[in-house]
Amino acid sequence: MRVLAIDYGDARTGIAVSDLTGSITGRTEVIHSWNREKTIAEIRRIVSETKPDEIVMGFPRNMDGSEGPRAELYRSFAASLSEALGMDVTLWDERRTTVEAHNILSANGYHGKKRKNTVDAVAASLILEGYLSFRKSRPDSEKKAE
Repeated sequence: MRVLAIDYGDARTGIAVSDLTGSITGRTEVIHSWNREKTIAEIRRIVSETKPDEIVMGFPRNMDGSEGPRAELYRSFAASLSEALGMDVTLWDERRTTVEAHNILSANGYHGKKRKNTVDAVAASLILEGYLSFRKSRPDSEKKAE
């Protein structure tokens, strides 16, 4: 069960793909684009290469669990992506993933431009890890998030 995770952003979109067993992150990539259609085309290319069984995309929520101000933009992007790929896109709570990604990179000596070019892939990996952990903790009949 291969899962592809997306950390969608205006200028950079992080991608993380699990290994075939759906246990760990096997590949990461960052798409550099302000253009929504180009981002979707790049994700389509990655999907055709990696052939994931599921796609999960980070979804902005406030710390209290309510939807963040960019929620509708993300819902719209997920719907467009789902249509382009012919696959469902599961929205996954991404609270604190970018903050955690910055902390991880800072602790490992990534600063400035080096960190800026990597943080989205790390955030996508954190989204993927959270989703994979959720799937492992659920009975087989409940594996998909809501």
